[in-house]
Amino acid sequence: MPYVEVRGQNIRVKWWGGEYKLGPDGKPTKAKKYESASGPAPGVKFQDEDEAYTYGLDREYEQRHGKGVRRASAATPMSEYMWLWFDAADIRPNSMKTYRSILRSVIEPYWGNRPVGDISPVEYDFWKRKISQEYSENYSGAVRGVFKMLMEDAVTKYRLRTESPVIEQRRRGRYRKKQTRRVKSELPIEAVHQLAVNAYHVWGYTGWAYILTIAFTGMRPPGEMVGLQRGFASPNWPATDPVVTRGREAAKRYAKLHALRVQHQAYYVASEPKSVPTLAGPKYDSYRTLVIPPFLHEIHAALLASHASPWVFPSMAGKHLLSCGVFTESYWRPIRDGADERKPRARYMRYVRPAIPAVPEMAGQDLYRLRHWHRELLDEPGADIATVAKEARMGHELPGMEGVYSNVTISMEMRIVEYLQGVWEKKVLAAGLWVPPFPISLPSGVSGEAAPQFSGLPVLGEL
Repeated sequence: MPYVEVRGQNIRVKWWGGEYKLGPDGKPTKAKKYESASGPAPGVKFQDEDEAYTYGLDREYEQRHGKGVRRASAATPMSEYMWLWFDAADIRPNSMKTYRSILRSVIEPYWGNRPVGDISPVEYDFWKRKISQEYSENYSGAVRGVFKMLMEDAVTKYRLRTESPVIEQRRRGRYRKKQTRRVKSELPIEAVHQLAVNAYHVWGYTGWAYILTIAFTGMRPPGEMVGLQRGFASPNWPATDPVVTRGREAAKRYAKLHALRVQHQAYYVASEPKSVPTLAGPKYDSYRTLVIPPFLHEIHAALLASHASPWVFPSMAGKHLLSCGVFTESYWRPIRDGADERKPRARYMRYVRPAIPAVPEMAGQDLYRLRHWHRELLDEPGADIATVAKEARMGHELPGMEGVYSNVTISMEMRIVEYLQGVWEKKVLAAGLWVPPFPISLPSGVSGEAAPQFSGLPVLGEL
């Protein structure tokens, strides 16, 4: 039970906070460790003994029911807590730089000196409005997201607060027009084909295959594309799968289909003295197998037979695509926006290329638009592709019970292959659109098996 002390004009209450004093050996003794307060809030005194006693009873109630927060814990400065949280958080390597920057440049300057337990909802609302005026919508949203995680973990994991100051509620008060996403223009298959043709002139047959692979598989660029290794491409997989049991099961399932395995994404991980290109699991751990139509399988087989890189899509110089450093400038912009003719010059013959037309439907768009196009293609009337198959193919999870009980059947995957192959034959080949010749004469069964199947990049996660 709490007890109250009256000293002159001051009233103080003490209660047991659930801890025991430590002995000389550092182990807890039977002596209880009490906490105390002289008011219900900083700078506010108790009006009488009854109020102080009730306050102590409330604290002990919270302690008995696992809701209590030690005053010393609540007084932890945000500048101390946020970096402990950062070091303990399970954050993807490519997100650590962003989180660290947000904590250092936005959250710590504003909240660093405040105790974790003192931040109130009204103070948070004021700060939220302040950063929304100072930063872009996307960046301020990212800052709010990090702060929300900080506060939720302070409540549920570390018990530094009883509740989060971030309170979600329905809109009320002054109406603000909802920010609308940039409207995506319709992207006909002719425009996708022109992108592939442009990529062929910029990047060779690798570029042709790169654009069509995103468009007809929905793989995430650039991470999953630059992380695709020869051993996980359809001409070799599943026979080359490093996990024997997984490869054996896939061989049974896809005996009559061609499929590739999305097992990695590649990106730079911050390190000293410089960042390191690294393989990690795909975004949201969306490991998946993608069935592909026969025409794309043939393109991949010819591409792998034409080079010896362990990567399916090497750079112009034959190295890993991350090594080019300027993909947007040297690859994507000429493909999307067009470029002038490059005439023959001494010592620069390998850079010769014809004039490249712009693709107006893709003006200002990034490469990710092709992934969206793939989903739109599967959503077209007449596609008859089950929602569960589309979500699994895109690397998404269905929410709720549908996601729990859903399963992609082999008949669904066969339907996807038939549909995508039909789109290619009817809208590209039958329309007489240009198709480049294979870069190498490809005998039956040849897919560049002599080349290394996997790279030696550092790997985060399991194969």
